[in-house]
Amino acid sequence: MPRQKLAPVTPISAFSSVWAAVAAALIVAAVPVSAMSSESAQMPPEQLVEAMQEGGHVIFIRHASTEKDYADQIDAVMGDCSTQRTLSEAGWNEAKAIGAAFERLEIPVGDVISSQYCRGWQTADLAFGRYQMTADLNFEPAEEYTDAQMAAMRDRVTPHLSRVPDEGNTILVGHDDPFDAATGIYPEPMGVTFVIRPGGDGSFEVLGHIPPNGWEALGG
Repeated sequence: MPRQKLAPVTPISAFSSVWAAVAAALIVAAVPVSAMSSESAQMPPEQLVEAMQEGGHVIFIRHASTEKDYADQIDAVMGDCSTQRTLSEAGWNEAKAIGAAFERLEIPVGDVISSQYCRGWQTADLAFGRYQMTADLNFEPAEEYTDAQMAAMRDRVTPHLSRVPDEGNTILVGHDDPFDAATGIYPEPMGVTFVIRPGGDGSFEVLGHIPPNGWEALGG
């Protein structure tokens, strides 16, 4: 679901202009650097590939396509795929194609970290043949999030986006809402890949994204 938006501040005192300026500063301070990057400013896919080939980046992949699209985080039981959305045949093919593209383009892969949801670790396994799971990339158990739940997802995901890899590129396979909470960017469609430059100090920069059908044209 798209991220929640802050309600506009309505000044009510004689010092309205001062309070408005303070409110604006607070809002900017609360938004990650990546969220302030415009779509038009993103690197083209060819440059994103070059960046990944150099290593040292965090690569966030939203899980591949599922049979249905609905908010299963309310009732999902971790470890029981029957309670969750599952990958479609198209999703299996997307995941395999992403992994093949990484191999073909010689993009070095370090740690592969997935959420605990079946569609997350299955995407990671199909693409890279290995993964480790963490609850940090999971949803909060709600369909309409409170500010506290959005903040909780942001605080869990941000360290993964900002941590510099020990080797290669760190792969994160996760979900739309937690990524949105951390970056202010809603990742769509399913299977989209975002390339992130980690700052190592809690900061990061989203360099751009590659759609799931955008890999074939690269490196040809």
